Amino acid sequence: MASSNGMIKIQTTVRRLRGITLMELMIVVVIIGLMATISYPLYRDYAARAKRVEAKATLLQIAQEQETFYLSNNSFTNDMTDLGFSSSSNYITDSESYSVSVTAADAGNFTATATYRFDDSEKSKCETFTIDGDGVKSSTPDTDCWTKTR
Repeated sequence: MASSNGMIKIQTTVRRLRGITLMELMIVVVIIGLMATISYPLYRDYAARAKRVEAKATLLQIAQEQETFYLSNNSFTNDMTDLGFSSSSNYITDSESYSVSVTAADAGNFTATATYRFDDSEKSKCETFTIDGDGVKSSTPDTDCWTKTR
């Protein structure tokens, strides 16, 4: 009896050491594929929203700095370095997705624009954001990019 009991233990140990079957491996691969299929589009949407937020925040910063500049100089400026930016005309956002510039400025008003720099699906959604001295915000081709988070 002792030898048959020892034989059962050896057989159980051998079964445990065999590893996984091809079917188990394929199930794991399918599950990982499904997770990637679901999560990748969500990641792309999240990244696009983050880039839009960055462009809008830069434009709002320009508007605030323009008001400060106006109080000191009684006029708005086209020169982005006067507003504290590193570039005098086209400032590139940190993600390098938008080029931001003051497109018009005089004693009475200014217009600042952020333009998307790449040719991909984002360009067909929120290619440009604009703000002026009156606080009017607009975007193209979709007109609701300032308010919609998508």
